[in-house]
Amino acid sequence: MSYELTIEPLGQTVEIEDGQTILDAALRAGIYLPHACCHGLCATCKVQIVDGEVEHGEVSDFALMDFEREEQKCLACCATAESDLVIEAEIEEDPDARNLPVKDYRCVVTRIEDLTPTIKGIWLRPESGETVEFQAGQYINLELPDEIGHRAFSIANAPSTTGEIELNVRIVLGGQGTTYLHEELKEGDALTVSGPYGRFFVKKSAHVPVIFMAGGSGLSSPRSMILDLLDEGFDLPITLVYGQRNQEELYYHNEFLELAKQHKNFTYVPALSDEPADSSWQGYRGYVHDAAKEHFGNDFSGNKAYLCGPPRMIDSCISTLMQGRLFERDIYTEKFISAADAQQVRSPLFKSI
Repeated sequence: MSYELTIEPLGQTVEIEDGQTILDAALRAGIYLPHACCHGLCATCKVQIVDGEVEHGEVSDFALMDFEREEQKCLACCATAESDLVIEAEIEEDPDARNLPVKDYRCVVTRIEDLTPTIKGIWLRPESGETVEFQAGQYINLELPDEIGHRAFSIANAPSTTGEIELNVRIVLGGQGTTYLHEELKEGDALTVSGPYGRFFVKKSAHVPVIFMAGGSGLSSPRSMILDLLDEGFDLPITLVYGQRNQEELYYHNEFLELAKQHKNFTYVPALSDEPADSSWQGYRGYVHDAAKEHFGNDFSGNKAYLCGPPRMIDSCISTLMQGRLFERDIYTEKFISAADAQQVRSPLFKSI
């Protein structure tokens, strides 16, 4: 059974299957609805029901209060249709968004590499031979076996790379999903991928210099975005400030050094926070936000900044950028939200992210 879902103010009508969430139906039709946690916890995807009935699903009483249900509001990430629906959502047009429809792909693992002692590179190719179309900075959901469920991973390669997608997966102590990917997944295995997801991409139409600040495996999205910009011949300054604990964990280091030699507008600033004092390291010692502050002389005005990494790193970077005269409208972040860290959906320094 299926119903019709009409999304205002766009006036677009799409099909929604029985048991399918409003958010999933919209994304698979190439219509972006604001969302974040996808667990019914953060309320980012709250919409108004104009006509029709829904099953609210498992939502937090704090994210959707009783009076809001009475006012015919619901959370698109959990609500399913019980009739034809008309909803009203706050949708902002973005000239840089490609609004690609979400699709499912059955993929084979073509390659697995140890990028660092804790991060593996995993390459996937659709069995159908088609290309996974995405915008640099977006992510996919990986369906894992043995009832582990799905996990989200940023795509690390450029969109111009055809045939395969690359994921960089850091093992999380006690994490079922990353433990499986590190210890059990083998070349030749098949996995189901859905995507692309996410609203994290370069605002190319602004045509201003860009700063990328990344930590750990948060390098994935910035790498894809930088490679994409260089592929397209972006001619304004591009700066990557990338932090790891030590040289052993610093990956794609030589690639970025080479890119900096090849492209005069690209600058690479690696920073190590826990490198032995007696090592051969000649680069910056410290954290990403401190390295960026020193490199830019604490003046970030006139740029747009894109941040990827652990929540504490992101918050430190936001604080440093704001102190250096770069403000909310020019700072963009990507965080993957789980039920365990739903309280960190928004930085306390931002009204919204």
